[in-house]
Amino acid sequence: MTERRPGLDAQGFLAREGSLTRVPPVFHPVVAAARDRLPDVFGARLHSAYLYGSLPRGTARVGRSDLDLLVALREEPTEADRAGARALGEALDKEHPQIDGVGTLLYGRARLLSDLERHDLGWFVACLCTPLLGEDLAGHLPRYRPDSLLARETNGDLALLLARWRTRIAEAEDTDAARLPLVRYMSRHLVRTAFTLVMPRWNGWTSDLREMAEAFAAYYPSRADQLRAAAVRGYEPTGDAGVLRAYVDDLGPWLAQEYARVHGVKAPRPD
Repeated sequence: MTERRPGLDAQGFLAREGSLTRVPPVFHPVVAAARDRLPDVFGARLHSAYLYGSLPRGTARVGRSDLDLLVALREEPTEADRAGARALGEALDKEHPQIDGVGTLLYGRARLLSDLERHDLGWFVACLCTPLLGEDLAGHLPRYRPDSLLARETNGDLALLLARWRTRIAEAEDTDAARLPLVRYMSRHLVRTAFTLVMPRWNGWTSDLREMAEAFAAYYPSRADQLRAAAVRGYEPTGDAGVLRAYVDDLGPWLAQEYARVHGVKAPRPD
């Protein structure tokens, strides 16, 4: 019998991982400011807004963690919407030193609820996002299990991403400072992809990078040290160019091939 891990409810469905009650008190002012200003930025176009990431999980670090927002609009976002989101993020970051940047995802309501996104963006909203404003779209979405379909549709596009990563690496300045955000982002993405590769067998959910790496290590011991090191860099990145080369020339291609073998390839998206 498969062991039921953390992150599931009593029926074996993925439980929503965050809550406004878990946001550490030091971050309450920035969350309140975001909630108050989002309607001013998007007006009647705003359907709902959500927190995700370390703040609603209660694991944010003062001065190190960013504020992650997902905004659902009643229509597809425009360039004006994106500019407004950027301006709001810059203002919140400047006014609140307890955060290190603001990232805002913008999507139209129809896309978030579409059949194509049911097991990717839809799952993200229902399971990894915490309602902040408006009607919760999770009420229009199904319950999710940690199965192969979810694995395929969340991270089954790594092969496509690797080509973009190589371009980003080649175009980056040859400095540690320029490489730091690339190492952080790619480390996190690879660890999460490695985890969802084994998620159906592990039968649970975690957003902790180190726990993800350990779950993966149980099934792929020959790659375990690489994933453990990537998990560390996801929290404490370095600017080592060799790390990025290893990601796109070794670990990434292997992981993409194994992922396709086990779960298949993610359904193509228009963009």
